[in-house]
Amino acid sequence: MSRRTGKPSYQLSVPDTRRGRLVRVAVVVAVIGLVGVLVGGVAGYTAGQPDGVDAAIADIRKAEAQRDSQQIVELTATARRLREEISPVLSALGADAPISGQPGPEQARQWRQTMLRAAEPFANPPSGTTATNVARGGLRSAVEQASLAVESYFLAVTGPPTQRAALTELAKRQAVQAAAAWSVAATQLDQVNIDAGQGHQHVYLDAGPGGGALAPDGATEGSGG
Repeated sequence: MSRRTGKPSYQLSVPDTRRGRLVRVAVVVAVIGLVGVLVGGVAGYTAGQPDGVDAAIADIRKAEAQRDSQQIVELTATARRLREEISPVLSALGADAPISGQPGPEQARQWRQTMLRAAEPFANPPSGTTATNVARGGLRSAVEQASLAVESYFLAVTGPPTQRAALTELAKRQAVQAAAAWSVAATQLDQVNIDAGQGHQHVYLDAGPGGGALAPDGATEGSGG
């Protein structure tokens, strides 16, 4: 009896090495893809989050906006109060009254005190944004011009009678210029109120027409905020 022999080598099943390689490649690709997704997600999340510098800048800007808004409210309230005090003075100085019917020295002294009080809010002003600083500076300049008008008139009624007419005319021109300067500042203050969300706030002087003073825009008070 012949000896049993195994299958010829060419009939033996050969291990499918290609399948193993394909499986390993698929696993590697899947792992790489997963890592890519995780890295991309983390990067996207990180990119979407503000860093320390951005957050600090945002906080500073927010604090500045709040501070400026408060300054605008306070400056507007101050302007309204001063308007009630200054308007009668400038109206009287700008009136075309005869010399004999004009206010005398005692009234001029009272006006001087009024203007000294009007200048007090601007003695040590806070620092705000450029737009608010411009409005405040414009109001201060108008008050200073009005003070000069009062001083000129005071000299007119207390000095030599020969100079009274000339100094009275000078005081009148200065009063007109003060009203015009105030109207420019009031326009700027109206704009910063709108920008700050407060709406239109009109603090124009009631000093009579003329002199090139700007007039209110006619918008409803508080609208446009």
